[in-house]
Amino acid sequence: MSRLDGRVALVTGGLKGIGRAVVERLLADGAAVMIADLPDTANEDLAILGDKAGYVRLDVGDEAGWIAAVAAIEARFGRLDILVANAGIGGTGGVRDMALAEWHRTLRVNLDGVFLATKHCCDLLAKSGADWKGGASIVNISSIMGLVGLAQVGAYNASKGGVRLFTKSTALEFAAAKLPIRVNSVHPGFVETPLLIETSTKEATDFYIASTPVGRLAKPDEIASVVAFLASDDASYMTGSELVVDGGYTAQ
Repeated sequence: MSRLDGRVALVTGGLKGIGRAVVERLLADGAAVMIADLPDTANEDLAILGDKAGYVRLDVGDEAGWIAAVAAIEARFGRLDILVANAGIGGTGGVRDMALAEWHRTLRVNLDGVFLATKHCCDLLAKSGADWKGGASIVNISSIMGLVGLAQVGAYNASKGGVRLFTKSTALEFAAAKLPIRVNSVHPGFVETPLLIETSTKEATDFYIASTPVGRLAKPDEIASVVAFLASDDASYMTGSELVVDGGYTAQ
């Protein structure tokens, strides 16, 4: 028996990068997975992933979209045990030159998306969580940039730092309310994803590698394995915690 048998997960931003690796790992560990992302359909991906995977189109910053997505999950699977709030965008720019619209766009996806995910999934998670030793599990994907600052990424720093403390606040809120939901955050370092490759110059990528003590970028599956741990009863006593997966970057 696999450790996530009988569980249903929702992974936002699940078609690429860390999200896709998380989807594949949760499926391998026995969970059924609903993928949420921006394309209208994901038929080719579902054909590869198998019949335990489903798909719903979702803009994570749109509240009406969340109401529809949760209804789709309940209709398809009847429960929700794991929420992985992974969808996010990058973005660079100095404070003096950044348009307010760009600031809002980053926070809408990276922080509002986590808030809306928690708000609209918590009732279904609490209902399902009673079936497990550790309850249901929310895993919010933050970043090392939620722990330390870096010049020219103020909006990203603010959004990921917000995810970190929102995670701790909701963990305490749900524990006080006796809801069977654990809430934790994962803080990846520099990961070899399509987002990083598409938005980084060679000079930037070289800087990321040189700044990381182990001397390489992380692979998405190295983040996914940590998410799967937090999703499982192996982490049944963990809530409000932050797991840093950064090749030593923040140890310096």
